[in-house]
Amino acid sequence: MLEILDNSKGQSIIRNLDNHKLEILSQEIREFLIDNISKTGGHLASNLGVVELTLSLFKNFNFDRDKIIWDVGHQSYVHKMLTGRKNQFDTLRQYGGISGFPKACESKYDFFDTGHSSTSISAAVGMARARDILGTKEHIIAVIGDGALTGGMALEALNDVGYNKTKMIIILNDNEMSISKNVGGLSVHLNKLRVDPGYKKLKADIHATLNNSNVGKNIAQSLGKIKGGIKQLVVPSMLFEDMGLKYFGPIDGHDIKMLNEVLKIAKEDDGPVVIHTITRKGKGYDYAEKNPNKFHGVGPFDYSTGAVVKSGSENYSNAFGKAMIDIAKEDQRVVAITAAMPDGTGLKNFAGQYPKRFFDVGIAEQHATTMAAGMAKAGLKPVFAVYSTFLQRAFDQVVHDVCIQNLPVVFAIDRAGIVGEDGETHQGVFDTSYLSIVPNMTIMAPKLMSEVKPMLKWALEQNAPVAIRYPRGGDYINIKLKPLEEVELGKWERIKSGEKIAIIANGKMLQHGLLAWEKIKEEKGIELELINATFIKPIDEKLIDELAKRNLKIVTIEDSIIKGGFGESVLSYLNSKKYNNTIVNLGYNDKFIEHGKVDILYRENGLDPESIKDIIINLL
Repeated sequence: MLEILDNSKGQSIIRNLDNHKLEILSQEIREFLIDNISKTGGHLASNLGVVELTLSLFKNFNFDRDKIIWDVGHQSYVHKMLTGRKNQFDTLRQYGGISGFPKACESKYDFFDTGHSSTSISAAVGMARARDILGTKEHIIAVIGDGALTGGMALEALNDVGYNKTKMIIILNDNEMSISKNVGGLSVHLNKLRVDPGYKKLKADIHATLNNSNVGKNIAQSLGKIKGGIKQLVVPSMLFEDMGLKYFGPIDGHDIKMLNEVLKIAKEDDGPVVIHTITRKGKGYDYAEKNPNKFHGVGPFDYSTGAVVKSGSENYSNAFGKAMIDIAKEDQRVVAITAAMPDGTGLKNFAGQYPKRFFDVGIAEQHATTMAAGMAKAGLKPVFAVYSTFLQRAFDQVVHDVCIQNLPVVFAIDRAGIVGEDGETHQGVFDTSYLSIVPNMTIMAPKLMSEVKPMLKWALEQNAPVAIRYPRGGDYINIKLKPLEEVELGKWERIKSGEKIAIIANGKMLQHGLLAWEKIKEEKGIELELINATFIKPIDEKLIDELAKRNLKIVTIEDSIIKGGFGESVLSYLNSKKYNNTIVNLGYNDKFIEHGKVDILYRENGLDPESIKDIIINLL
């Protein structure tokens, strides 16, 4: 069956398959996914959970005309297979290969780029209203998970679409981390009635008859109130129906027959419809079913044992988590906040040890930031651990609720810099630029994992906002650097004294700078100045003055976008003082960084030690 996906007419063939053949195909797709992702890594559990759902969508819709938007998009692998990309899966998330998320530049069937959560309904509403204005007739479908529905943007969109009755289909993929519970036999029974065309006709006929007289209208109104009260007690649909959306569910998201029946009915409705499916993350692969979090985003693993190929256990996230526990022992006011990422940010053990001082707010970075501001205002010491790319969503709250009031909130910014295979939507290359422009914000970066704890401790002693940015992964092996002994606001660290050129780097880029420094000494016999910019903001103006007056050329290195970044801060200061030193800013140019292994991306963007060495030698 899987061979039909090699056919350019694969989609039309799927529309003609019966339920039994679709079930066979679903099992073959699972085997294909497990085999391929075990080699490349990727989002396995979520994709195994949506196989039948995706096949049913392709059975009932024609995506040469209709449009589907996958929220977050990490569960779109089956969609990619069904739209002509099956034979490219050996390149999944590899540099130059297919993305792990929908990309319009990759396929005409990827109708909207996604990567962050809670955006699908808003985008789908926009497409549906464009359809209505332009007079076309295509179906618009948004697929959103129960976790993504906790994002405020999704609820804003639901409120809008329900009020305005825009025709579209919203599929809530509830993968057993449920926002609503299946209430058992009665819910299933009512659901069968709701999807039965005979029931719908009977309901319409009764209402038409009753509404022909005043007495009938009163009876209909009373029945409506009684029915509504009962439904509030027994049916988990009221959240949606009270917002103006027709609700079908919960239904088994692995039952192709039921999915096809419901989708056929939903297509005929003239307004917004929510189809609530219950799916199982990791379905069909025992290791993923038992450990869905482990196999959510996973590296290469052994197909037969489920054992993940580990790249090293020590990393910055773990260093942060351990530091939080140690510091929290000494200060009862320290609390930790995450937006649905306790494992990824290293806070899982903190949550176990200090459950009353740990707050997971779900996918709600804006709420997390303002909540932290409220905690700080009331005397606590909040630390919001968040991926760099996700903090972008809370920029207004950082400005308005934290920095204007100069409140002591600590932002532990994980995955700062490039992260690799997740690509453009997840590369944390903008935080330096967007935080640097905000008054009252201090930004730090540890050059080693061992500096996370002293920086965190220092940050929690300040009476102002502080951001600590650190990369994914760990340090380079056998790097010859000593941890910082003392943290002083705005003071940088001289690593090597030298001549001709001063290399100023922050965070893990200091390690790249040191490796380049050693190569230059070996090849040219020259020792250059090497500076660790412990603080990205404020910069060490006194040390810059010294370097400038010594007439050294300056090279800045940062794992972030150049525009508005650290290097431009140094350049701006040199210009303001009318220094004439040559300065070269190394970082990412004005573009989005595609997916690929981190080492390859560093090399392609001139930030690996060898490239840095070559640039500096040319400057010499």
